[in-house]
Amino acid sequence: MRRGTPYSPHARPSPHARPSLRARHPLRARHSVRARHPLRAVVLIVTAATTATTLTACGGGDGGADAGVVRSSWGDPPNPLEPANTNDVQGGKVLDMIFRGLKRYDPRTGEAENALAERIDSSDQRNYTITLKKDWRFANGEKVTAASFVNAWNYGARIDHKQRNAYFFEYIEGYDKVHPASGGAPTAKTLSGLRVRNDRTFTVRLTQKFSTWPKTLGYNAYVPLPRAFFEDHAAWLRKPIGNGPYQVRSYAKGSVMKLRAWDGYPGPDKARNKGVDLRVYTDSNTAYTDLQAGNLDLVDDVPAQQLKFVRSDLGNRYINQPAGIIQTLTFPMYDRAWSGPARAKVRRGISMAINRAQITERIFQGTRTPATDWTSPVLRRQGGYQPGLCGDACRYDPVRARKLIKAGGGLPGGRMTITYNADTGSHKDWVDAVCNSVNTVLRNDRACVGKPVGTFADYRNKMAGKKMTGPFRAGWQMDYPLIQNFLQPLYYTGASSNDGHFSDTGFDRLVNQANAASADGRAIAGFRAAEKILAEQMPAIPLWYQNGSAGYSQRLSEVALNQFSVPVYSQIRVG
Repeated sequence: MRRGTPYSPHARPSPHARPSLRARHPLRARHSVRARHPLRAVVLIVTAATTATTLTACGGGDGGADAGVVRSSWGDPPNPLEPANTNDVQGGKVLDMIFRGLKRYDPRTGEAENALAERIDSSDQRNYTITLKKDWRFANGEKVTAASFVNAWNYGARIDHKQRNAYFFEYIEGYDKVHPASGGAPTAKTLSGLRVRNDRTFTVRLTQKFSTWPKTLGYNAYVPLPRAFFEDHAAWLRKPIGNGPYQVRSYAKGSVMKLRAWDGYPGPDKARNKGVDLRVYTDSNTAYTDLQAGNLDLVDDVPAQQLKFVRSDLGNRYINQPAGIIQTLTFPMYDRAWSGPARAKVRRGISMAINRAQITERIFQGTRTPATDWTSPVLRRQGGYQPGLCGDACRYDPVRARKLIKAGGGLPGGRMTITYNADTGSHKDWVDAVCNSVNTVLRNDRACVGKPVGTFADYRNKMAGKKMTGPFRAGWQMDYPLIQNFLQPLYYTGASSNDGHFSDTGFDRLVNQANAASADGRAIAGFRAAEKILAEQMPAIPLWYQNGSAGYSQRLSEVALNQFSVPVYSQIRVG
């Protein structure tokens, strides 16, 4: 999920558009000065004692460990844990543990593999017949049937249910009736493109050809729901019932959610531990300190200020691996000062004035990699990633940068601002570094300056109101590992995560052709061709790919992150 955002939900005609910044994006790079080791020892002792008290009051318990249970850092989800209403990282972690859908993404390769789907058949890439495996049940004993999926999808799509992930169903026929673009009342209660054929079979008719659509079905918006969800919705929200390897035992908001392994789970990925306690932390530094003090087993957001020391602190219990996340600078293409053929030269020149290698090394300590395209290396070449596709525009070249900016008429008004939200206290460092790089190239200390906006809500409001007057920070975390998810939601005309309002008929045409391609190879070739238009016009500057990082205690083994930078909780062993 995107999941772009802290951040609001994600228009048409984009099928899976989502905000370029969102809760599901761990895109908050924290960086500050950290005390050297002699002082650190004292700070850690004091903080550990304070933290133990804080956890007792705020919900982590007393730091004690139940046998076989993983103690992991977490944050309260901003929304109820309805699958079609959850688009943040923290809520997504829970859904990944308590639900299984038609597909599941292999934690190591990202490949979309069948979970509850026995077969997904189509002869025309528009009409699909889905056959379920036998003998799957929800944790309350109810059988998982075709109706469990169809009812869940119809619920998620309805505009009056106000589900943040409703747009995931917009490629299914009838979406315009249950979720009118005008925002008015629905004229239908169910999607006309969904039909239950029998207990194990249902059909789906899309509004257009979409050959890779089955690969999107590992996203949590598509999971099935039991009858209890509809019959006593309030009770279900208090204690969600799913069909995954874990069950929710209890949840105290602001404190801890306790999940325990479900013995009746029929899938091949049964939990190897007895459960997971997700302990709420509002400060990743506190969580890291608790990990070192033995009060916590797992953190999956190592603070930037700890990165210089994490190897010596944790040794091989530190994980740093690529994730499906990219950071960009997006231009307001609705502003005439930044649009037009001449300004494309200016945008390319700015990109070439950014010393990505230096910034990622000095600020991010190896947890970022300079970007050379608009996707992510986790897709691998067979999934559409093509290193170097951005070409010279993503290479640091001060001389050419100056020439291009001058040839394009110079910076609008002689100066540019980079807008970012300041409430996380994390973006200022890299924005200042980017501006310093541009200023050095242009030999003008005031050519580029950061422009903080106090809160993320205000920041999103400025985006929605088309009030950006220069490039602004944008981040994207993939919803599913397809090249389509990095391009269409962000750059297709009218897509709801197209915050820069870029529009190009050639790009749209190539995306449509790629979606309709009957073979993966042809689809990927089409998306790459579309991506080359981004390289020519540079509506957004790729900055860097983000890694997932985690640290864990000596109690744990077989700890790994998946390609969304989320721990694979079910495979962790304790003891």
